[in-house]
Amino acid sequence: MEINLTVIIKSKSEKREELKTILLNLVENSRKEAACLQYDLHQNIENPNVFIFHEIWENKEGLDLHMKQLYFVKFSEVSDLYLDGEMTVYSTSKLG
Repeated sequence: MEINLTVIIKSKSEKREELKTILLNLVENSRKEAACLQYDLHQNIENPNVFIFHEIWENKEGLDLHMKQLYFVKFSEVSDLYLDGEMTVYSTSKLG
């Protein structure tokens, strides 16, 4: 069963451009994963410190494997340096 995620990340203002580069690297690497069906990054127009991922994974196993990838683990280890607060993760099901 497909897993749909929306992840909202707020950057510290002074770290925004560095974080943006890191997040774009996540996009590039994640899209190469076999279970990745969609992995898009958006930046909020009104507040450029807010980034939003829209992800679709083939199944839970694929998502679990994604979270074990070295580039994802490294991001998780240093994310506190860049983030203003906690990430918000929504797991959703598509209705239409």
